[in-house]
Amino acid sequence: MVTSNQDQLILVDSEDRALGTATRAACHAPGGQRHRAFSVYLFDSAGRLVVQQRQASKLLWPLYWSNSCCSHPRAGEDVATAARRRVREELGVNLPLTHAFHYEYRADFGRVGTEHEVVHVFLGRVEEHELVPNPEEVADLRLLTRTELEAELADPTLTTPWFRIAWPRLRAEGWIDDAGPCARG
Repeated sequence: MVTSNQDQLILVDSEDRALGTATRAACHAPGGQRHRAFSVYLFDSAGRLVVQQRQASKLLWPLYWSNSCCSHPRAGEDVATAARRRVREELGVNLPLTHAFHYEYRADFGRVGTEHEVVHVFLGRVEEHELVPNPEEVADLRLLTRTELEAELADPTLTTPWFRIAWPRLRAEGWIDDAGPCARG
């Protein structure tokens, strides 16, 4: 299922407490409204991260490279359930995910719009042959080693801001190593 600008997203305070709902379009308008989101990081057995290029039709950061899957829970939907749903919708796989942490950020995409999110980060394992990307959501997929990834993250014209924020924290807090997700939690 392709996302819609009329989807009802969950507005939250800085502690991630639900405050109500607003449309995706209203949440992402210039100036933005703080809302709940998630980012999923999927690793293969060699420790490479699945990265996706956002489809050209995306309002914010079209054709930028980002983590494996990212989106928003809908009104009344648990964030972990939403993360598994979107991995299935975007990448064609159903798999268990581990919640790592959440954080807040705000980023403007020129005058087009704003992301102001409290993002829940999830980790999982998948093999490349299992992935069936949805062409309406995903322009391209690649698997990158840590060295390849960190070289690309250094260029903000290639990668999304939420990706550049979460990756160093995943490393610093010991959630991942060169082999992928660590046995933690």
